[in-house]
Amino acid sequence: MWRVLILALMTGVAAGGIAVSAWAQTAQPASKSGPAPKEAAPKPAAPPANTNAKATPKPESKPAAPAATVAGGAEPTLIGQFGTWGAYSATPNGKKVCFALAKPSSSKTNPPNRPRDPAYAFVSTRPAEKVNNEVSVMIGYALKPGSESTVEVGGASFAMYTQGDGLWIKNAAEEERMVEAMRKSADLVVKGVSAKGTETTDTFSLKGLAQALDKIAQDCKR
Repeated sequence: MWRVLILALMTGVAAGGIAVSAWAQTAQPASKSGPAPKEAAPKPAAPPANTNAKATPKPESKPAAPAATVAGGAEPTLIGQFGTWGAYSATPNGKKVCFALAKPSSSKTNPPNRPRDPAYAFVSTRPAEKVNNEVSVMIGYALKPGSESTVEVGGASFAMYTQGDGLWIKNAAEEERMVEAMRKSADLVVKGVSAKGTETTDTFSLKGLAQALDKIAQDCKR
């Protein structure tokens, strides 16, 4: 259901001047020597909720529904834009969910100029599931199975486990500390390795995140 919610966002909402297009749109390679092979990425775009930090989440068994029928018709609504972070809420099946979302301010690949789908960072709150400020990253390509990914923020490094194109913190006990560091720091750096061996580094500006988290905390209490 979380993937379906985000699909609606990607196809119909602009986050603070970030025009987010449908995932079916093909990215153009930056290389002048001709198109590079595109990294494979699952289609819909966002990672599902992490319901058990110690266990690898199961892949979706069914394709996501079209945005027009997403989650019983409950599409995400922008409730505030704070710096680079948009705050959103939705009420699928009568259950309130809120999340903050941002795109990277810069991205690097090694080898360079390898095209990929857009990356997004999320911080989500789902009161009905007793989930508060869950951090996840949709990295924009299929991650290398068994590869290690990290998030660096506030001088600390947090190990992330991977599944498909999604990242979640390995040690759930560290998530609160990571979110507090994100509130106070300037940038979040995400490193990953694709199934084809491409190394990526994405830098997310954290400007406005603290205000976005305060907004979704307030909105999800209603």
